[in-house]
Order: sequence, then C-alpha cells, then structure tokens
Amino acid sequence: MTGTPYSIGEGPATRVSLSLPEGTAEAIRQRVGKREFSAFITAAVERELRGQILDEYLADYERRKGSISPAEQERARQVFDEVFAEEGGWPVAS
Repeated sequence: MTGTPYSIGEGPATRVSLSLPEGTAEAIRQRVGKREFSAFITAAVERELRGQILDEYLADYERRKGSISPAEQERARQVFDEVFAEEGGWPVAS
C-alpha cells in the first residue's frame, strides 16, 4: 500500500506505462477511438478492482459465516453496485 489519500477512481490523473497485445490495443481504438483509449482502460480496471474487492468480501464472509448460495452472491453484487453507485464512492482495496 502506498499510503495515498485517494480511493479507487479519485485523485489526479497519473501517467503509467501499459503494455497490451497490439490486437487488443487496436480493438480498443476501433471501438472507442484514440481520444477515449485511456478512459476505456480506466473504466475496465475500475470494474475489475470492484469485482475483486467484492470477491474478497464474499470470501471473508463465507469464512466467518459459512457458504452462501449463488442467488445470495448475486444479490450481494446487486447491493454492492447500488450502494457505490448512489454514494459515488469506492471502497479502498485491501
């Protein structure tokens, strides 16, 4: 952990180096255009992080309380999406 005061999706933009297969990069450019490339990558990474955070939460919950059904897992995903869409915030990755 870097100790940054920002949560996922917050803070100023920072440049990072990213290597992608050329076919993947070209598919992104064709879909969203060159100007929206970074926004597309950012949204994809944030979706992945959100999914991983929820998976970690569900795994922790199951360790503590026992297994939950696929229907309960889906409901948890819906609630998670609703809560963070309303609040406009993201949990901090562990």
